Amino acid sequence: MLERLVNGFESFLFRHRGWVISIFVLLTAFLGYQASQLKMDAAFVKNIPLNHSYMQTYLKHQKDFGGANSIMVAVEDTSGNIFNPVFFDALKNVHDQLFFIPGIERSQVKSLFSPSTRFTEVVEDGFAGGPVIPADYVNDDIGLAVVRDNIEKAGIVGRLIAEDYSAAMVSAQLMDFDPQTGEPLDTIALAAKLENELRGKYETDTIKVHIIGFAKMAGDVADGAKGVLLFFLIAIAITAVMVFLFSRSLVLTLLPLSCSLIAVVWQLGLLTVVGFGLDPMSILVPFLVFAIGVSHGVQIINAVRQRVLDGQQTKAAAASAFRSLLVPGGVALLSDTVGFITLLAIDIGIIRELAISASLGVAVIIFTNLILLPIVISFFEIKTKEGNGRAERSKAFWQPFSRFADIRVAAVVLLATAGVYALGLKGASEMKIGDLQGGAPALHADSRYNQDTFFITDHFSITTDVMTIITEAYPEACTYHDALERIGEFEWQVGNTPGVESTASLASIARKVNAGFNEGNPKWEVLPRNTSSLVQAVGQIPTTSGLLNGDCSVMPVYLFLKDHKAETIEAVVAKVKAVSAELNTDKIQFKLASGPVGVMAATNEAVAEAQTPMMLYVYGAVFVLCLVSFRSLRATIAVILPLYVVSTLAQALMTKLEIGLAVSTLPVIALGVGIGVDYGIYILSTMAVKLRDGMAVQQAYLEALQERGSAVIFTGLTLAIGVSTWFFSALKFQMDMGILLTFMFLVNMLGAIIILPALTAVFWPNRR
Repeated sequence: MLERLVNGFESFLFRHRGWVISIFVLLTAFLGYQASQLKMDAAFVKNIPLNHSYMQTYLKHQKDFGGANSIMVAVEDTSGNIFNPVFFDALKNVHDQLFFIPGIERSQVKSLFSPSTRFTEVVEDGFAGGPVIPADYVNDDIGLAVVRDNIEKAGIVGRLIAEDYSAAMVSAQLMDFDPQTGEPLDTIALAAKLENELRGKYETDTIKVHIIGFAKMAGDVADGAKGVLLFFLIAIAITAVMVFLFSRSLVLTLLPLSCSLIAVVWQLGLLTVVGFGLDPMSILVPFLVFAIGVSHGVQIINAVRQRVLDGQQTKAAAASAFRSLLVPGGVALLSDTVGFITLLAIDIGIIRELAISASLGVAVIIFTNLILLPIVISFFEIKTKEGNGRAERSKAFWQPFSRFADIRVAAVVLLATAGVYALGLKGASEMKIGDLQGGAPALHADSRYNQDTFFITDHFSITTDVMTIITEAYPEACTYHDALERIGEFEWQVGNTPGVESTASLASIARKVNAGFNEGNPKWEVLPRNTSSLVQAVGQIPTTSGLLNGDCSVMPVYLFLKDHKAETIEAVVAKVKAVSAELNTDKIQFKLASGPVGVMAATNEAVAEAQTPMMLYVYGAVFVLCLVSFRSLRATIAVILPLYVVSTLAQALMTKLEIGLAVSTLPVIALGVGIGVDYGIYILSTMAVKLRDGMAVQQAYLEALQERGSAVIFTGLTLAIGVSTWFFSALKFQMDMGILLTFMFLVNMLGAIIILPALTAVFWPNRR
């Protein structure tokens, strides 16, 4: 039945070759225009699991307490002393410039020059205070002396002022929308403005500007992603050389490359059609689409070339190749597509868009490389340069490899595979979830962004590594001693967790205020039990401090962490959950989590929860498609088992190289399985026909290698060499993906050549 459908489809297409090519030309022109309209998109909300319970808390209170999408600008004086007129001029200019950049939440801009930055001191009559920068400030030595005194009274050293007085901080929250256009905030454009209008304008030999925050990181990642075009061109060049060496024909080199580039154009155009942009992560997908397209194109040209060598005319050879490869190629590409679609199970926008982007790209390869390519080849006269004896030379070359299908060699191979798998499983079990390095994991440690991060971490007691625990209570809860005492107890217990550098909450600040009302005596640094005294202490803390909302029913507890490494976040989250379970009541709830590290914690948990289901979906989809295609359980297992072993080894490699399972690396395993299954399908589809005819396993494998082996090895090497160039990328996450994909492409290819025939020798014991 299937054979009749394939034959009928081939007959129809090759009878109407001109019309088919015309349709492809029109579609390529339309989708090419759509691709030209594609825009970069790196929205903050795409990077967070919006349906996670932490993010529900984050979004619920974002308006009152800001979110995780913040910017921190540290202005440094290279002399090590900020108290000079030149520095304070630069600091004021940076503050004012940041204030007026579109997309900045102006009410949340904080620095020494903010009116809300105030000091309070205890005097004979009670309290006295005012802005740290007084209204009559004059930028001279006298004025700077006054400011220095006010800074020390305000207790902002380590927060707005570096601990060694070498720098000062300007911070701000970002809006979700551009107030001028009403469109979602373009974080990449904002990052360019921060670079040009802050660092570009005010950095000098004596003044250095350090900028960190999600928007700036996204901009730096986008800048690094521009290098992907260079890697893409290098990959095309390398692939062209290898295809030419393989095919020994200029026509058979240019045609698969051209059809693969058409697939890339279609994929980019379809992204615009479905309303997506291109973010720094999915910008890598076009390369994968091109590489996968070439790999299937090589199978086509290999089949055409062999038939031409056997004496067929080019058109007949192309039609025959189409018939023989449509089903195994289609199943392989459908397996890739369905495997990528399984990434939709992960509740993170950037991964879901990657899944859709990759699925669209692989799906169009069915049309461009399995249908268009053989039809276009049929118009050319293919000439070969191989002489007599080709079959004998091919058989002599593949004869040693065929021994992997001998039961004695197969036993050794399978025992060795089991041993390697056991070692890999041990390493895979130690794989960490989240980031394992300091700074922005998407960038190298020596990048400007990470150097800025390290400077701020070293000189300030607070950084963007903040986790905010939201205390949800009842109206006017802050006027009741029991409520604030419970918050203080929570803060104290969590604050003593390894990895927490400092904390802040309404309870701890109210204690300091109460001591101030009692001549600054540290014995009075407690929460008053008397309601009127407590109201007096809390009343000195405005809502602009971010420590309470308007009716005092929500009071955050801020945890400033030493870093955002996976172990640190896991330890703090575990402690918060334990203490919350102890202190939560019907009226007061401590809820995870807001702040940048709160987002990371939610992301890590989403990745951890998605890991096992994603692998089950990927393997389940590949299993079903292979089972339908081969109609044999043992053939399906023979294809999938090597893939599973390689996936486990890839996770062990991540542990060895200290690559955490994060948003950028989670899809790699699915990508590796989706692409790696192609090798086994092409080899076993050829073997299956011969095994059904009663041929011995070793002979069936030898003939499958003679027909498809060269193309499989070529594909594995080409894919691996192409992605190995990512090792030189300016983006660390691209380098990590390149290492993992190189490993999976090569080892999956070896698995298809070595482990698969060993399994067939065991599964077909009567065919020796």
